Amino acid sequence: MVIPFLQNTPPPVDPVAALLPLLEEEPERVVRLWAKRLRAETYELDLPGRDLRTPLRALMNELVRLLRDRGRDALLLWPEVVRPHGARRYSQRFEAEDLAREFKALEEVLIYLYARRNGQRVEAEVASFIVELVGEAHASAQASYARVLKTEEVRFREAAVMESVLHHVDVGIMLVEVDGAVSFASPPVSRLLGVPMRSVVGTRSSMALATVLSQVNARHPGGAPFKVLDMPFTRALRERSSVHGVWMGVERPGGGEVSLELSATPIFEENGELAGVIQTFTDRTEAANKSKALLSAHGELRRLQGRLLQRTRTQALGQLATGAAHALNNFLNVLRLRITLLRREFNPEHLDALDKTVGHVGELVARLQEFNVQRTEEHLGDVQVDATVREALELVGPELEQREHPVTVEPRLGDPGAVRADAGFFRELVVNLLLAERERLGDEGGHVVVETRESPDGEALLRVEDSGPPYALEEMTRMFEPLSREVGAPQRSLLLAVSREQVRRWGGELTVENLSGGQGAAFVVRLPLVRAGAEEEALAHARSEVEPRRLHPTRRVLVVDDDPDNARMMAEVLGEEGYDVKVAHSGDVALKMWEERRYDAALLDAVMPDLSGWDVARELRKRSPQALLAIVTGMDVRGQNRANLALVDAVFRKPIDVGALDDFLGQAQAPSSPGGIGPREDAPAPE
Repeated sequence: MVIPFLQNTPPPVDPVAALLPLLEEEPERVVRLWAKRLRAETYELDLPGRDLRTPLRALMNELVRLLRDRGRDALLLWPEVVRPHGARRYSQRFEAEDLAREFKALEEVLIYLYARRNGQRVEAEVASFIVELVGEAHASAQASYARVLKTEEVRFREAAVMESVLHHVDVGIMLVEVDGAVSFASPPVSRLLGVPMRSVVGTRSSMALATVLSQVNARHPGGAPFKVLDMPFTRALRERSSVHGVWMGVERPGGGEVSLELSATPIFEENGELAGVIQTFTDRTEAANKSKALLSAHGELRRLQGRLLQRTRTQALGQLATGAAHALNNFLNVLRLRITLLRREFNPEHLDALDKTVGHVGELVARLQEFNVQRTEEHLGDVQVDATVREALELVGPELEQREHPVTVEPRLGDPGAVRADAGFFRELVVNLLLAERERLGDEGGHVVVETRESPDGEALLRVEDSGPPYALEEMTRMFEPLSREVGAPQRSLLLAVSREQVRRWGGELTVENLSGGQGAAFVVRLPLVRAGAEEEALAHARSEVEPRRLHPTRRVLVVDDDPDNARMMAEVLGEEGYDVKVAHSGDVALKMWEERRYDAALLDAVMPDLSGWDVARELRKRSPQALLAIVTGMDVRGQNRANLALVDAVFRKPIDVGALDDFLGQAQAPSSPGGIGPREDAPAPE
């Protein structure tokens, strides 16, 4: 009699017979997929020269042999084969969780390949056999792992306690031997980087560490890739000294970016030999994020402050210019009317009135100069040129880039050192020059080069060069006139005039020049560098040893002024006093005339487009030490460089007192009387 329900029951499947063909025919495929899943589960690195499949292949070969020879007894025998694998993983610094992930990966691979081989069907007997087989192997490996761990803890209890402490601290520690091999890395190093460091520990090649840095996309704060040679321990090994404050950003494979601060300290033996280096890893992500936010807020605040300061000073100078222009126009109107009357008929009263009006104009200019000197409170100090230029570029950057065709700035900073100035006003000076370049280049934009370096004369040199067309000579002459009437120029010329006076008060000079080649122009700022105390004492000692000059009566006078009317009138007045007078309208022409014929005295205009009066005085003093030299200027010279003032014998302010000038030129020995005339060893007071 046949029982009906038994007719449809499939025969039982022998799991060994079902699984063995897969393992015999595709062992490499099993091993390859097992290694791939292991690498994905534990972030294991596939390093050149290190085969992850070798230990796994040995385990699979033993499993195939046992299944073929012993059948189901492999459930009891294969775990004993796997037992040493747990001890091996402990020596490779695997965690217990990593070992569990490894056998879980094997279970998934076997079921996946069996199902794919059998039309996506896995019999219950086969699935149970695989789970039991892998589970027993995992339990055996874990027991071996735990036994080794317990043995190590008993044998090296102090080391185990120390490693436990290092596991829970926030700072990662890595030990590097003298040959560059990484001998130890605490667990926090792996946590901070997001990848295990076991593949790096014990290797003598930097390839393993380079692979880790590449996997986490390590980079410098500026964005450049972070290389093994950038690690602090490499520099500490080379220089045998501590290295601190190296920053590195990483992207963890599991997600998230971290900012790490790295430091390295060399360790020495008792005999003084280098034993190795301890490198630390500290998480500074929160501090870095706060610093970025603070820097951004500070930069925005400084930009707003710079704009507000620029607007306030421009408005104040505009009000000053309006008032000064009104007063000067009144005086000029009186002068024009008096000259008209004088042309119609000669009357001494008209001459007296003209002289009185000129005196009023001179008083107004003096009051404006006095206001310019005391218009705000300066805090002089030693200002680093390059640092201040960088701040100015950061402030004015948005202004230069906001148009459709921006002005690009190329800094070429040569670290000339420090100058004696007000830091805020110096920064504003650079900003004003760059804004003037933007107005000059217009809507088409252009390229500006900001260069700093030390000049051969020992001065700090700041050049702001543009790519625009060269200036005409007349335009260069009127560049720094504060009340220029050119269209669109009053504000720019006013700012440049204020900037030039600011530089002069610091003992320097601001000029403009065309570049060679017929394309481009440059603003040039020269400022004396801060001297050391010993240099100042040596300079003072050298001046004290200079004997007073003996002067002979003056007959031949050279008048140097780029204004033809001023030069001609000065020559006529001195000619009527009996002097032999020649006129030069530029510094270069004056030097050539001096070479052709030596003069007894020179009256030098302070401001000229090519060479300033101070530059001409410096050259003339080298060629004719006994000559009388005087600066004639309408500017205030109280802030002028002492070295420049020592070059000349007197300074005369415009409008000039002809009587005082005649007394100066008519002296027969080194003058010592006050009133604008003084020897070169003293700073002459304005006449």
